[in-house]
Amino acid sequence: QVQVVESGGGLVQAGGSLKLSCTISGLTFDSYPMGWFRQAPGKQREGVSCISWDGDNTYYTDSVKGRFTIARDNAKNTLYLQMNSLKPEDTAMYYCAASRCIPTIQALGGDAYRDWGQGTQVTVSS
Repeated sequence: QVQVVESGGGLVQAGGSLKLSCTISGLTFDSYPMGWFRQAPGKQREGVSCISWDGDNTYYTDSVKGRFTIARDNAKNTLYLQMNSLKPEDTAMYYCAASRCIPTIQALGGDAYRDWGQGTQVTVSS
């Protein structure tokens, strides 16, 4: 059984920074690309960033390029997202998932993916 724990969210002013973490068990972590996703109220979940299984390749949605950095530590089964220069439009619940990075950032199996965690809330005030 896959267990996912996201953490690191919070309330921050615009221009501030947060670092999210995601620890996954029950999955061969280093076999999969991993991604961060977010969902704002009333909107669909979107792929934010993705990293290859070995960390050599990273991908970002256009709205976060240059501001967010994804990383992973396979020895710790942990995924990270460093978020800088935060904007109010970054406000959302953030989730991590085993993913496909190309051609678009999607959870493995797309809409059929079921191993979502509780997420971590990021709120950016203006």
